[in-house]
Amino acid sequence: MHKNYVLLSIITLTTFLAGCAGKAIAQSNQVTPTSVPVQVELTTTPEVVSREPPPSCLVTVPQVPPFVPPAPYDALGYEGYFWFGSNSLWTSLPHDAVWADLPDNPGGYTQKVFWWRDGYIWNEEPEPNLIVTGERLDASAPPLIASKATNAYAGDIGSAMLAGVDFPTLGCWKITGKYEDAELSFVVWVAP
Repeated sequence: MHKNYVLLSIITLTTFLAGCAGKAIAQSNQVTPTSVPVQVELTTTPEVVSREPPPSCLVTVPQVPPFVPPAPYDALGYEGYFWFGSNSLWTSLPHDAVWADLPDNPGGYTQKVFWWRDGYIWNEEPEPNLIVTGERLDASAPPLIASKATNAYAGDIGSAMLAGVDFPTLGCWKITGKYEDAELSFVVWVAP
C-alpha cells in the first residue's frame, strides 16, 4: 500500500505540474524559463616546462658553415649569439636557441626580434613590410601575435627591422619572417 501511495503521489504531482504549465501556456502563450545565476570559478594550472628544450624540440642551431652577414654586419654581433639566415634575410639567435625569462604580459611572453637584409636602409623604409608569424610545434596553442614591423638603428646592430612578438604559451615555437622575396624560419624554445 505504501508503494502505491508513493506512485500515486508522483502521478498526482506530475499531473498537477503539467496542468500548471498548461495554464501558463494558455495565459501567456509562452513559457519563459527562469534562470538562477550561478557563479563558477574557473581555475587553470599554468603549464610547466623546463628551461632546457626537450629532444623533441629541434631548435635551430648554427649553419654549417656558419652564416656570416655582409659588411658592415660581419663585425657586429653579440657574445653567445649566432647569425642565422642568408643575405636576403637573417636574424640573431642565442647559441642554445632558448628564450627564457621573457616579460609576461597579458598577450603572452614578449620578445623583440631583429631582422636584417643586405641593402635595407632604416631611414628609407621606416615601416618595412616584414610579416612575422609563428606556431607552437609541441602542443596546440593560439598563434603568436606579432607587432607591425618598424625600423631600428644603433651602432651595435646597424640598420635593422624590428618586430615584437607575444607567445601565448611557453614551449617549442617556429617563427617565420617574410620580407619582399625572402622567407626565413627558425625554431626556439620559450622557457620560464
